[in-house]
Amino acid sequence: MAHPAYKGGMRKYNERSQILVTGGAGFLGSHLCDQLLAQGHDVICADNFFTGSKRNIEHLVDHPRFELVRHDVTFPLYVEVDQIYNLACPASPVHYQHDPVQTTKTSVHGAINMLGLAKRTKARIFQASTSEVYGDPDVHPQPESYWGRVNPIGIRSCYDEGKRCAETLFFDYYRQYGLDIRVARIFNTYGPRMHPNDGRVVSNFIVQALRGEPITVYGSGEQTRSFCYVDDLMDGFLKYMSQDGPCPGPVNLGNPGEFTIGELARLVVELTGSSSQIVSKPLPSDDPLQRKPDISLAREQLQWEPKVALREGLVKTIAYFDGLLKSGA
Repeated sequence: MAHPAYKGGMRKYNERSQILVTGGAGFLGSHLCDQLLAQGHDVICADNFFTGSKRNIEHLVDHPRFELVRHDVTFPLYVEVDQIYNLACPASPVHYQHDPVQTTKTSVHGAINMLGLAKRTKARIFQASTSEVYGDPDVHPQPESYWGRVNPIGIRSCYDEGKRCAETLFFDYYRQYGLDIRVARIFNTYGPRMHPNDGRVVSNFIVQALRGEPITVYGSGEQTRSFCYVDDLMDGFLKYMSQDGPCPGPVNLGNPGEFTIGELARLVVELTGSSSQIVSKPLPSDDPLQRKPDISLAREQLQWEPKVALREGLVKTIAYFDGLLKSGA
């Protein structure tokens, strides 16, 4: 049943659309730009290149339906669009803790500015939220109904609470103004175009293994994560945004296959043929001990579930990083 304020249904989203992707030069954003162009849409990629890379989108620069705009979402952007994917925000601890105040601003001011743009243009708008809204969970696996267990004043709070506040803004704009929103909670995603120095566990392990350096496992290595290959996640994004009618979410998008960090380290060593030794370091503050999505809602509403097994996805990701390191990039 439609929310009384809902004003959707004005556009047809399976036809050619003008689409804004904020954070479009990042890991996820660049893959999304590829997919949207392949579907025949016009794409505006906005990025301030704090963590995004021109290398990720250089193959698109001359595409006739692609436009690149250097822009920081903490400032308003005035464009005419049919859809908005708000992906702009540093997403790895190394990057979002480098300037935590700016990280919070990006999540909160960025959401306000993109929601304002969606309100003016009557665009459908997608928010890339995160499994970090669940914090260090005491419910496992994590369903969308779980409110989370988050430290509001810790070193990770700029990201966790920034994303939680962004969700609040999205749902208040939905209730108050009838905005056509989609909120996805993304679980650990990996694949080609990850930043080699972003501090995320998959890229860390692969780069260390390819260089023959010790592989650093924080804590006992028994903490768990669920790893979703980027192609599967893009499929979830597009299926979610193609749903007509009011379906704001939030919806978990991730792979429910659960692995310990130790298992991941050993698999990376095996697949790279590396001689790297696995070493332990103290667990960082507020690092979640468990992470696994309940994707029942995505299966039911979107007919979506991931297809790429961890081993298969790691082989493709290792090949990417191997080429990157050999090129000296």
